[in-house]
Amino acid sequence: GEKLYECLFCGKGFFRNSNLVIHQRTHTGEKPYECPDCGKTFTQTSHLVRHQKTHTGEKPYECLDCGKRFSWNFHLVIHQKTHTGKKLYECPDCGENFSCNSELVRHQKTHREKRLYECLDCG
Repeated sequence: GEKLYECLFCGKGFFRNSNLVIHQRTHTGEKPYECPDCGKTFTQTSHLVRHQKTHTGEKPYECLDCGKRFSWNFHLVIHQKTHTGKKLYECPDCGENFSCNSELVRHQKTHREKRLYECLDCG
């Protein structure tokens, strides 16, 4: 079988040494890749490249339904749910439904904010 590269910190095994090196940075805190625009550092070059889109404004992912563009594919995938009409995330407090989890989380804050101003004696 293939040689397994083992993390000296936690014992997790990897088939590729390069994956072990990246993983070990979670233990050491090493972030060798720095953004030349803002100085933010990253554990992987792919994370730096993804971050740099925030500076360039690059939006290569386009919704075929409405033409809206996104920097990251996962944002496009979330957006596309708005066209299907499917509401997959339900608020446990009021039952309202949302097409993505981030909308539900934003909505749930409104319930918490209302509770902050409620009288503890009379509600």
